[in-house]
Amino acid sequence: MDTKALDFDSLAQSFLNHCAVERGLSQNTIAAYRRDLSKFSNYLSGFNGLNGLSIERVDPSTISGFESSLRLAKLSASSINRIDSTLRTFFKHIHIEHALKNPTLEIEMSRTPRRLPKALTLDQILALIAAAFHEGQPITLRDQAIIELLYGSGARVSELIGINTSDIQISQTSEGEITSVKLRGKGGKERIVPLGTFATKAIDTYRVRVRPELLSKKSAHNNALFLNSRGGRITRQSAWLIVLRAAQRAGIVENVSPHVFRHSYATHLLDGGADIRVVQELLGHASVTTTQIYTLITIDKVREAYSSAHPRA
Repeated sequence: MDTKALDFDSLAQSFLNHCAVERGLSQNTIAAYRRDLSKFSNYLSGFNGLNGLSIERVDPSTISGFESSLRLAKLSASSINRIDSTLRTFFKHIHIEHALKNPTLEIEMSRTPRRLPKALTLDQILALIAAAFHEGQPITLRDQAIIELLYGSGARVSELIGINTSDIQISQTSEGEITSVKLRGKGGKERIVPLGTFATKAIDTYRVRVRPELLSKKSAHNNALFLNSRGGRITRQSAWLIVLRAAQRAGIVENVSPHVFRHSYATHLLDGGADIRVVQELLGHASVTTTQIYTLITIDKVREAYSSAHPRA
């Protein structure tokens, strides 16, 4: 067998190419896989002096030792589980493609308690939206529109920064105009999500009062909906900072991130009586099982209300 084909770095790159081209995984997922495999490669290089441990000699004890090293490095249980999942996917791939043994088959996958996602209250959401805008700073109308859209659509931050102006669509129905947004989710899957009047108004205000000024700062035409101060497409980091600044101004001490609006969107829909299958479609979940975690939040609220209100709870 070709020794180059068994080189870990070559096999890892082949696996990453497979994930990108054939499976159509997102750049963020590919980057996470690359980081995880790099950690494992560094671990293997520590065996036998400078020679390292070859991929053919990796066995269940090697995997267990690697997991122990991650725990010693104080990585969280969820991070270790993610890396473990990466290795299982990687070894499954090279077993199929290169007939190499899969050492992860003999190891039972550890389970961590499923954490419920944190949802903000409606009052907290409204405070964040209000805090995003600063009088005398027109660009903060963009920030306000971003937060309105995050909460009004349940978009992931990667989906939000990828929105183009043409993705905002207006449809005429018997009940009047309906505004929707096209979101590009994991694996390149697209979905259409309706927008409420508040998010629509915030986006319209930004597009009329702010976006033309930002667009004029760059010679090349940019069809991105949300632009930065230089006229380019806004980045994930910028979206995070916008949310964090609004949270600080609103005095919200809980952990706040762009993703918390997605959790809040799902939780509030279910609290309002939305069917779980509808919420699944709106979130772009491949399986309703993923969506069902949000029902646990509403059940907890019911239990809490029962415990505090019923005389024989």
